[in-house]
Amino acid sequence: MEQAVDFQAIPRVVAGRARGGRESQQDEVLCLHDGHQDAFLLVLADGMGGDGAGELASAGVVDAARRLWNEGMWREQPGPLFLESLCQEAHAELHRRRVGLHAGEPHSTVVAVLVQGERVSWAHVGDSRLYRFQGARLLGRTEDHSVAQLRLLRGEITEGELATHPDQHTLLRGLGGDETPVVEHGCAVLRAGQRFVLCSDGVWEQLSTEELGRLSRRRDQDAALREALALAVERGGQDGDNVALIFACPARESWLRRYRERLRSVLRRGAAGKRQAVNTYNEASS
Repeated sequence: MEQAVDFQAIPRVVAGRARGGRESQQDEVLCLHDGHQDAFLLVLADGMGGDGAGELASAGVVDAARRLWNEGMWREQPGPLFLESLCQEAHAELHRRRVGLHAGEPHSTVVAVLVQGERVSWAHVGDSRLYRFQGARLLGRTEDHSVAQLRLLRGEITEGELATHPDQHTLLRGLGGDETPVVEHGCAVLRAGQRFVLCSDGVWEQLSTEELGRLSRRRDQDAALREALALAVERGGQDGDNVALIFACPARESWLRRYRERLRSVLRRGAAGKRQAVNTYNEASS
């Protein structure tokens, strides 16, 4: 099932989304970069609510995030505090957008990452995810705020059953509801080579952690992201969900790291050439 992809790119980040089997697009992505401070804000939202409220909700989340970024609050506040402000402002924005609607209520998930120098902070509400990779190793992923995730933590189901469990779409937290959202936070030191994958449930329900890690490491990130979205759409089929995905490798590579990688590549090619020469000599001698 081939579909057009809404594509975004900023330095060291690519993002995209596709409708999947849905008539409307309720996923939104936002990628912002400040070149002077080499700071990044990455946001992904998955709207819901019916009768057009889902599109209204996810758009409200990214509009609120862009507004706070443009106001420069991220320069003045620690990363976790800025992301908390972002989530609460997005929640308030959805309440404002609810006024005047005759049907449907705008609700949304959110997962957001802020990179400031060597510090990376993240926050999420709902079941849109952040995966963190160091090379091929998974450093961690956010835990969904869903009944299915709760069953997993209780040992009632396995990780492999999570994506297809009937309770997967029953969320325990979200933006736009009657209660103030409880935001889950995380932070870490940014290391060279670390990669971040943000995605909606339409992606992670169809692609394994190993697949996301492998695709996020590919040198051609544009092609890798398009392949990942195409796989999610194909596996979701005609009744599949919207899909949204962000690949990010925000740490700058040092000249020493690049030199070492090139040196290893040259040495590998040299070793392969020697083996080929030895094989040719042995064949000629026999």
